[in-house]
Amino acid sequence: MRDTLVLNASFEPLSTVTLNRAVVLVLQDKAVVEQAHPELRMRGAAVDIPAPRVIRLCQYVRVPFRRRAPWSRRGVLVRDRNRCAYCGRRATTVDHVVPRSHGGQDTWLNTVASCAEDNHRKANRTPEQAGMPLLRQPFEPTPADAMLLALGREDLDALPEWLAQPAA
Repeated sequence: MRDTLVLNASFEPLSTVTLNRAVVLVLQDKAVVEQAHPELRMRGAAVDIPAPRVIRLCQYVRVPFRRRAPWSRRGVLVRDRNRCAYCGRRATTVDHVVPRSHGGQDTWLNTVASCAEDNHRKANRTPEQAGMPLLRQPFEPTPADAMLLALGREDLDALPEWLAQPAA
């Protein structure tokens, strides 16, 4: 399912919503389309609009300041673009750099995407103990970066230049 980026009235990224939810917000005049999918249209009996890729709310929404993006397994896979941190192949699991049994936590800086084979081979050891160096170090994305990364590579490349691109 395609995700649509929602911007606040001040053009700050707020969240991502489903395509259907984005269309409802536009039809209710709660949002305007800032960028549409070039080849997709949403048609109904009395409506024909381009499928929104980026929408902007008409009213400013005050949100509490969020210093950190919430950690999740899906977020780690998205952050690492579904590539194994040990070999670079397609990742399907999340590995703890410092294993949980050794005091490692579920944090952005202690987890990396991993293929099942490397996760099993590393087992209950640190990368140094297993002789498996990381190809890239884990990092903590900002909340805005995590939201933009969640859109996916093809949608991220199609965003307008004025919208800040995520780090790494």
